Amino acid sequence: MRIAEIHRQTNETDIRLTLALDGIGQAEVKTGLGFLDHMLCHLAVHGLFDLTLHARGDPHVDEHHIVEDCALALGAAFDRALSDRRGIVRIGSAYVPMDETLAFVAVDLSGRPYAVVQARWHTPAIGGIATSLFPHFLHAFAVAARANLHARVLYGADDHHQAEALFKALGRALDAATRLDPRRGAAVPSTKGVL
Repeated sequence: MRIAEIHRQTNETDIRLTLALDGIGQAEVKTGLGFLDHMLCHLAVHGLFDLTLHARGDPHVDEHHIVEDCALALGAAFDRALSDRRGIVRIGSAYVPMDETLAFVAVDLSGRPYAVVQARWHTPAIGGIATSLFPHFLHAFAVAARANLHARVLYGADDHHQAEALFKALGRALDAATRLDPRRGAAVPSTKGVL
């Protein structure tokens, strides 16, 4: 079973998370930030991951700590659930349209964290979350998941649509990359023999 449980506790946040890679897209997310809950549910539903995530934090400071620490906990859960990454497809990508917006995400579960995010935001915040935190979420996730992640909004006018398309595309790209390839068996998908 490719399942991970994470408990991340700091002086700023307390996050409990369970992730099943081979799920059916069930999500129960409660972060105290409604828009973040909405985005993480999209990731789970469109990636067919079962995700339970409960977070408490310090919204009286701002939303930064919850957003960043949820990204780190989620990335750590993917890393743990993938174990030594034997038999996985490893690389996945997805285009997702959302009304006037088109987003693209490519991910390589290479063990080498790196992120490139290209998006032009039109407003300073969506649902009480600074738009600058969405690229930050993706960077933090990539580091903790030990993944190479490239995300791009090709075009769009509505920031809600842009964020939603990015999270849906991330879910679909991760679904493709985490799948087990029966042709690979227990081999590691790398010429190095390790990821």
